[in-house]
Amino acid sequence: MKEIIQKGKTVDDALETALQKLSTTEDKVKVEVLEEGENGFLGFIGGKDAKIRVLKTRDKHNKALEFMKNMIDKMDLNIKVEKIESKSDLEQITINLTGDNLGIVIGRRGKTLDALQYLTNLAVNNPKNDDEYLRVILDAEGYRKRREETLRNLALRLANKAKSKDRRVVLEPMPPHERKIIHSTLQDDSEVQTHSEGQDPYRKVVIVAQ
Repeated sequence: MKEIIQKGKTVDDALETALQKLSTTEDKVKVEVLEEGENGFLGFIGGKDAKIRVLKTRDKHNKALEFMKNMIDKMDLNIKVEKIESKSDLEQITINLTGDNLGIVIGRRGKTLDALQYLTNLAVNNPKNDDEYLRVILDAEGYRKRREETLRNLALRLANKAKSKDRRVVLEPMPPHERKIIHSTLQDDSEVQTHSEGQDPYRKVVIVAQ
């Protein structure tokens, strides 16, 4: 993500200069006004320049949305694809799916949703150029949050099992982001230790009583 601070007699003047420096257009940037310009006495004495911050967003967000919409169209599903607005940085986008037949795009334990998310990330990020990486998160009416809560409860339950039986408990294979949830849930529990074993896509978390 490219960012510049630009001054000008007015916000419009500063923006025009910034767009020239970034070799882009207004629809592909995010503008934050840091200081409004002020006219001085007789229009010039004691005046103050406008100051703006301009972030070059490129068109990856739109590309991710369009790719996902095309995928849903090809699946012939009555599902709406929309971007979840966020004040976070421009290096991540969350796309939410709503409508009928969400179970089809979610799949067993989110595997289809994960696959669609993976494909969308591949579609918008080209490793052969110097563009900044855009992380795409694909959700379906809050499924990610519900799944995270399920995994946290599972981690706590199996940790108690490992402690009560004084042995190791092996979970089923999970993708990296789900294994991370298990690890983070139990990281402050001094009575158990967690690690991962195996190779993806069969890598799994192991909980060991201390």
